Amino acid sequence: MAGVWIIAEQRDGDFRKITFEAASAAKKVADELGGEVTALVLGAGLADKCAALGKYGVAKVLYVDNPALAEYAAEAYANVCAELIKKGGPDVVLMGASMQGKDLGGRLAAKLGTGIAVDCTALAVEGGKLKATRPMYAGKVYADLFIKGSPQMASLRPNVFDVKEVGGQAAVETVSADPGSVRTAVVDKVVAGAGKVDLTEADVIVSGGRGMKEAVNFHIIEELASKLGAAVGASRSAVDAGWRPHTDQVGQTGKVVTPNLYIACGISGAIQHLAGMGSSKVIVAINKDPDAPIHTKADFCVVGDLFEVVPELTKELEK
Repeated sequence: MAGVWIIAEQRDGDFRKITFEAASAAKKVADELGGEVTALVLGAGLADKCAALGKYGVAKVLYVDNPALAEYAAEAYANVCAELIKKGGPDVVLMGASMQGKDLGGRLAAKLGTGIAVDCTALAVEGGKLKATRPMYAGKVYADLFIKGSPQMASLRPNVFDVKEVGGQAAVETVSADPGSVRTAVVDKVVAGAGKVDLTEADVIVSGGRGMKEAVNFHIIEELASKLGAAVGASRSAVDAGWRPHTDQVGQTGKVVTPNLYIACGISGAIQHLAGMGSSKVIVAINKDPDAPIHTKADFCVVGDLFEVVPELTKELEK
């Protein structure tokens, strides 16, 4: 059962966007290697949703239906994935570089005795081997990596790889695997920002920084984000000041995001923040300081008071 496998990611019974991105990336790699894409799905009550992964290039789904896997548990997921991968022997295993993928990837690579390229922004095949490209040194350079060991593993930065629909339905096979002795359990979930788009999956992000001056002023950002259908982010200084929760933080010590449009309001552009959003496709900076570092990174710069510029922009969008 060689080929390219992906580890699907689901939350509350729905596949996350990174799963479709990984499937599309895997299909391209599999075509070059001359194999097929298999998706490994762990969860409970997902049988009727698995076949739809075929729309994104998945030929087969190995589905493990177990109540112990309904919520992500590091030990259980690593045990099950390692068992099935050892049996199936895929050439390549891909997953998202999400919070789950970052936790699972290292554990799984250790269990399989192989390497993993993390937070990749591009994949290619050279000489029958997977070449993974990832940023290093806060995005200052990009490195091309080849994995020693088998399978070759890589995690993909969310919102970087295109989702391509190819049609069709995947064949679904329900399999069993032992989660093992799991020492942790999910006893409660507190969902921050319920109903909002996750920053790592957002196509548009509007972020505020120290220039917002206080928490109450973030309503300006929220109104603009609402008109754009965007997620709201924040710099570390805004989070450290208690103006926004840590879940909104973009940067080296927060979330790494790659939206189509990133609007930075009152953010100076420290290197730690740029490391988290520098790969955005289009960057707009609104800052009254013409010498702010963010202006050197932005595609479009507005030198002006955000308390005047942002409301005017919101009004224009309303029209």
